[in-house]
Amino acid sequence: MRCEGLGGDVSTDQTRDRRRGVPRTDAVLRDPRLVAAVDTLGRAAVKDVVALAQERVRRGEILPDSVADVAAASLPRHATTLRPVVNATGVVLHTNLGRAPLSAAAVDALRAAAGTTDIEFDLATGQRARRGRGALEALAAAVPAAEAVHVVNNGAAALVLVATALATGRDIVVSRGELIEIGDGFRLPDLLESTGARLREVGTTNRTSLRDYAAVIGPDTGFVLKVHPSNFVVRGFTSAVATRDLAGLDVPVVVDIGSGLLAPEPLLRDEPDATTGLGDGAALVTASGDKLLGGPQAGLLLGRAAIVARLRRHPLARALRVDKLTLAALEATLRGPQSPTWQALHRHGPDLRSRAYELSAALRDHGVAAEAVGTASVVGGGGAPDVTLPSWAVALSPALTSPLRAGELSVVGRVERGQLLLDLRCAPPDQDETLRTAVLSAARDRQA
Repeated sequence: MRCEGLGGDVSTDQTRDRRRGVPRTDAVLRDPRLVAAVDTLGRAAVKDVVALAQERVRRGEILPDSVADVAAASLPRHATTLRPVVNATGVVLHTNLGRAPLSAAAVDALRAAAGTTDIEFDLATGQRARRGRGALEALAAAVPAAEAVHVVNNGAAALVLVATALATGRDIVVSRGELIEIGDGFRLPDLLESTGARLREVGTTNRTSLRDYAAVIGPDTGFVLKVHPSNFVVRGFTSAVATRDLAGLDVPVVVDIGSGLLAPEPLLRDEPDATTGLGDGAALVTASGDKLLGGPQAGLLLGRAAIVARLRRHPLARALRVDKLTLAALEATLRGPQSPTWQALHRHGPDLRSRAYELSAALRDHGVAAEAVGTASVVGGGGAPDVTLPSWAVALSPALTSPLRAGELSVVGRVERGQLLLDLRCAPPDQDETLRTAVLSAARDRQA
């Protein structure tokens, strides 16, 4: 036994005793709870949790016979590190929270497509079939004005494919007022020029005319690009050229509407949609699937059959193609019930008010300071930057902001004028009990 002075270190005999008391890993892993967890989390992840519990025995923090209990209580819920979040920010399409939440129909479609599927196989004939034909048929049915459709993995990819296939070594004519920067510092000019196309900028930041376009169009013009400036608004002395006027220039017009609105939406009168763009003469419309459409991340291409066929057969299309899960979720979004995004946009003010008063009263009954307040939500996600939606929220102490984010039931709100607001527009009614439980838990943790 080693001892240094009267204060001494922990003896090697005591350390050995503790180590002898640590249950073997294989014995702990026979616990039914851990056996079941291996199927969903993987053996390595479960063993890591067991190892942490065993180390606590060595440190004298827990008893050897509690290792299985501690390990089972410490298991993560899922094999992914992504965590579900209640969106109480008031931003319907929050980019940092994954934009559009999928509908129950889309989630069910994901489960159906998770295993082996007939994605490129005709079960009737036993022959190879067109990939994702169900999703493509659903998209074509949703936009009858399109002669043909194609899907890639996101909106930026759609533009890259168009620029590569139609304008490598040629000119893309675009207004200076539409050369936007999208999320995370990515700029449209850089994206397009990376394909080998040349940009011919016309007009000025605030005003562009039809003659500006006409003056530069020539044999080297691949197409005219019209981009919806979906995340900013320029007011005052401004002018832009409509798609119907550009369509008379005798070159293909590609319209990037961005937000994924397939048909006119009365609530968003100034937001461009695919059906109107094609009706106005656009040769091609590009859009995102995970914004106002309310589906999975995808890039939608809709337009003339000859152009879509050219894009589909381009070698780059293979690198940009979507997987079976995206195709399944997209088809279900198009064929199924109204998406959660649509529901959030159309929630009625009186219903939101009633929910806010009921939730705040329930919290006050448990000693948490809360009040129902009127507020305003926004669309977000690069859609309708000038539109606000009257809403209602539960106002709490800003000190609960971090505990709510970090809690087991993660809730993200917004701090405004010294209050934490939990805006109910983006949270469906069936999440009200989750919000109540999360707030009470956060308040208890803060007092502990």
